[in-house]
Amino acid sequence: MNSVLGKARLIIESFTAEDDVLSLAELVRRSGVAKASVHRLAQELLDWGVLERAGNRYRLGLRLFEIGQRVPRQRTLREAALPYMEDLLIATQEAVHFAIHDGLDVLYVEKLIVHRGINKQSRVAGRLPLYCTATGKMILAFSPPSLFREVVDNGLRPLTRKTVVQPGLLRAQLAKVRHDRLAVEVEETRLGYMSVAVPVFSGPTTLAGALSITAPTCRMHIVRFTAALRTAGLGISRTLQAQA
Repeated sequence: MNSVLGKARLIIESFTAEDDVLSLAELVRRSGVAKASVHRLAQELLDWGVLERAGNRYRLGLRLFEIGQRVPRQRTLREAALPYMEDLLIATQEAVHFAIHDGLDVLYVEKLIVHRGINKQSRVAGRLPLYCTATGKMILAFSPPSLFREVVDNGLRPLTRKTVVQPGLLRAQLAKVRHDRLAVEVEETRLGYMSVAVPVFSGPTTLAGALSITAPTCRMHIVRFTAALRTAGLGISRTLQAQA
């Protein structure tokens, strides 16, 4: 990426979910951009508000958050899903996620939790692989076969010892998900936790995303949670279809 915009992108994408602040040297190392260019572009990004000073280091600025709130797709989906997600949280007292498809990942548009030490594996605007999450399996099940092939060709890498990394087994799981309209993931992203997901449609056959409940395996009540989850998923689907 030799353009100014490309270099700025590399600098911004040097930050990860685990990074609050980065030094100039860390930005240079992670971005691969020359030190003089990083220093100059960082100053411009500071002036714009995309970066902020944290002592002699840098952090992402509130301007990015402000711009992100203007994304129409995210805002529409979030506004339609939130009331049902809140009801689901009250009914189950477990973490509730709404995720959409982006590339080879699920992208979490919203996450609601109770204060019970729920896992930090997912976060709003965070990503996880399609092949090992309940929401991802749901999205894969209702996507063209070409996406499955792309995911497999990219490699099925285990996040835990329980992650399904056999293409044939994953294909069989997706066939069951399509039939049941229910995806279950057991300890594939984090040991001790499992998730259940249902589809959300913005049209009769158009998948908008997937809604899930995540809980410790010892607390996951599949039958009770599934009924509440299906009700919430249908509610979000009806809301989105009424807006179409």
